[in-house]
Amino acid sequence: MLPSLSRRFVPRMPCQRNTQSLFSRCIQQQQQQQQQQQRQQIQQVRWQSSNQRSQQEATKNASALMYTAAVFISMVGISYAAVPLYRIFCASTGYNGTPTTDPARFAADRLVPADQKRRIRITFESNTSDALPWTFKPELREVYVVPGETALTFYRAKSKAEEDIVGIATYNVTPYRAGSYFNKIQCFCFEEQRLAPGEDVDMPVFFFIDPDFNEDPYMKDVSTVTLSYTLFNAKYAKDLAPPS
Repeated sequence: MLPSLSRRFVPRMPCQRNTQSLFSRCIQQQQQQQQQQQRQQIQQVRWQSSNQRSQQEATKNASALMYTAAVFISMVGISYAAVPLYRIFCASTGYNGTPTTDPARFAADRLVPADQKRRIRITFESNTSDALPWTFKPELREVYVVPGETALTFYRAKSKAEEDIVGIATYNVTPYRAGSYFNKIQCFCFEEQRLAPGEDVDMPVFFFIDPDFNEDPYMKDVSTVTLSYTLFNAKYAKDLAPPS
């Protein structure tokens, strides 16, 4: 009898298995919440990083575009300035066979004829662009001068067009090394000349050979110097505007 009474009054304890299962589920839920928070944080960090990269790339692209535009504008400006600047440089130094037009070279002591024994043959040539319906030629084919002696000659142009046309001329000297000694006091180079249909005009060239020509050993074998002009239609030769 006593054993049965003992079993009747023994209190029932919670099931240990159920307690462990509940605890495990709590742990799993916490882990899942932590994992979800971590994923959200990772996604947020990735989004911020991607956004920063996008902003950096946009800034780089904008900077590159501005740099490219600046370079392009600079190159365009340089290309427009190159022709007149190059022409001014050549006219001041005689580089590349360009006759010198620097007024500082026209001092009175430079215009004194030198040794009369050495006379230089100066020949004149002319060319006309196909886009310019003019006749153009020198009135004299050649003259003889001594260094320091001034000379005057003319080129004649006549329009064969049916409308007014503006022409403009370029020039050079050969041999090229003589260009720095060929000084032009007056000429029509790079000056726009308008001719009506059938109109003609005489254009002067007033020049001299610098006396230092005789002192240059590289000029000893030079006995002939050629001045050549080419006329263009100013409409198609805008880069040949007169130098300032």
